[in-house]
Amino acid sequence: MPLLFGALLLWLWEMVTVGFDVPRILLPPPSMIAAALVGHLDTLAADFHQTVIRSVIPGYVMGCGAGFLTALAIDRSPFLQRGLLPLGSLISAMPIVGIAPIMVMWFGFDWQSKAAVIVVMTFFPMLVNTLAGLRDTGVLELDLMRSYAASYGQTLMRLRLPAALPFVFNALKLNSTLALIGAIVAEFFGTPIVGMGFRISTEVARMNVDVVWATIAVAAVVGSASYGIISVIERGVTFWHPSFRA
Repeated sequence: MPLLFGALLLWLWEMVTVGFDVPRILLPPPSMIAAALVGHLDTLAADFHQTVIRSVIPGYVMGCGAGFLTALAIDRSPFLQRGLLPLGSLISAMPIVGIAPIMVMWFGFDWQSKAAVIVVMTFFPMLVNTLAGLRDTGVLELDLMRSYAASYGQTLMRLRLPAALPFVFNALKLNSTLALIGAIVAEFFGTPIVGMGFRISTEVARMNVDVVWATIAVAAVVGSASYGIISVIERGVTFWHPSFRA
């Protein structure tokens, strides 16, 4: 059904833009976007490598990893919980268009500044979701572990972390799209002459709207694919969760 619905939308898009002779500068038809995608395949592949491989993946791993480890530390120490959670909330409220130029000034024009922006964007969602998952453990299960004289580490590894996995995967799926958005926006403020954000800003200035839409299409496919891959992994790891039971 999603494929059929998407195909119907593309067909309607083509019919409206061609039938009503919509100016190409405002909205090019899907056929024109597809031609631009094929014609600029090498350029878009280089942009994909710069944005996704060099910026998104390292920033995503570092941001999610830092949020997860910080959540474990906060869960262990109430002092850290009172001190770090407000700071994490403050960082998450920072506008990306405000921090991206600063990161470019600090870390340079290459992938490091984009990865730093992604770390800022993905840290707090992972932190909050992991803490919520660790606190979601049932009282009866915790009492059972206490009756076995289980240590904090044993309770964490055998009960609380497995119970928190659905929350962790929710953060991973959310961050998979946030990371791509953060990298593209950060590239507007400085990057080597390659990258999805650079391509969008440059081609808009040149009025090559078809190339802009082709870049957007690549970003949409990458974001959807990353979300789908994480969802498949989640289904395999948390098959026991009630949401996946038949």
